[in-house]
Amino acid sequence: MITIREATETLSMITGMHLDVRTITMGISLLDCADSDVKAFCGKIYDKITRKAEHLAKTGDDISKEYGIPVINKRISVTPIAIAASGCRCEDYIEVAQALDRAAHAVGVNFIGGFSALIHKGITPEDKKLLDSIPLALSGTDCVCSSIGVATTRSGINVDAVNRCARIISDTAMMTREQDSIGCAKFVVFCNAVEDNPFMAGAFHGVGEGDAAINVGVSGPGVVKRAIESVRGADFETLCETVKRTAFKITRVGQLVAQEASRRLGVPFGAIDLSLAPTPAIGDSIAEILQEMGLARPGAPGTTAAVAILNDNVKKGGVMASSYVGGLSGAFIPVSEDHGMIEAVREGALSLEKLEAMTCVCSVGIDMAAIPGDTPVDTISGIILDEMAIGMINGKTTAVRIIPVAGKSVGETAHFGGLLGDAPVMAVNQFGCSDFVRRGGRIPAPIHSFRN
Repeated sequence: MITIREATETLSMITGMHLDVRTITMGISLLDCADSDVKAFCGKIYDKITRKAEHLAKTGDDISKEYGIPVINKRISVTPIAIAASGCRCEDYIEVAQALDRAAHAVGVNFIGGFSALIHKGITPEDKKLLDSIPLALSGTDCVCSSIGVATTRSGINVDAVNRCARIISDTAMMTREQDSIGCAKFVVFCNAVEDNPFMAGAFHGVGEGDAAINVGVSGPGVVKRAIESVRGADFETLCETVKRTAFKITRVGQLVAQEASRRLGVPFGAIDLSLAPTPAIGDSIAEILQEMGLARPGAPGTTAAVAILNDNVKKGGVMASSYVGGLSGAFIPVSEDHGMIEAVREGALSLEKLEAMTCVCSVGIDMAAIPGDTPVDTISGIILDEMAIGMINGKTTAVRIIPVAGKSVGETAHFGGLLGDAPVMAVNQFGCSDFVRRGGRIPAPIHSFRN
């Protein structure tokens, strides 16, 4: 039960601190749409998506109006297409991507995730079809997002898959070069991918999920920043307690919206993802939180510790507010979507290497980072491998969403618009790693993966 006091606090957080529900994402299983004929399969998935999610956008808008809580995005995730479409007799999955895009437009969502494959231990012929289809799919659709799982703590890292993904990133960048390679913003590579992530571009509806589920992503960097301002100069115990209490309040808002959306849509509630996901707006920034904690700029010594404090206490507060906190809950550090991170890069405070160090303790990984368009494919593989190793060894989810901006070099800016923002092109280490990444095969799982 939400009390009057909580309602008043929530109103204050919404009006003055940029609190919002970033997304209501409906996960939909496509396993019952299997068909050997690709056109029949596309027809079935279009019909199921438009039937299940027919009222999703309107429901989100209605809840927003009735409760005064901004619901920014309404999205859909589906069963990884490499699995759902595996019975289709076809050369590629471009037609499937187009059907997903039409369905997304029909129901009024901004993204649909799940043009995906899980290839952390090997690649099937169906996986290969999907991988080969990704550049054309992302360059030829508006709403379709793709994710590939290439590593887990239990299985190790599939280096052959990493190298294929690096080539996909390079090809997609070229195919969307007229839009500053924006196609790469819809593609992410994962270690330890989760099945209930509501955020794009990595959302997919896992095979362990039911026929449908409602997953909600809540975000409130501005609320956390304001709370930390109130204890300026306090010791670390007080700082941690403040972040934890604030995260509890934010999660309660998400719980309310998730349960209401679930009830109205007749779809089971899945999980709340309490991720402090920034936007380009002033006052809605992870970088501003880090600066309020005492750093001159993100990237300064102490940054990794500050992100660790933030991430851990956001999770601690969230799990006290809901029994179903999941997804990637914690702190996101996308470069292009956070004006403070952009400023830090431009001022030379934040490098790609320091960003990688921060990802050891944040929710995801290297996210929305722009690099020179002429970056070698092998270098992209090396960047992905480093991030996958962090996830594999630490038993956490890590990801890479990196954009080699065709035709642009260090110091220039890529313009994506909307929530994706702008990204300064970051320098990449010029020393090569080709002989390393071309070894291929699979990096075995770490010793602590044997937990049985």
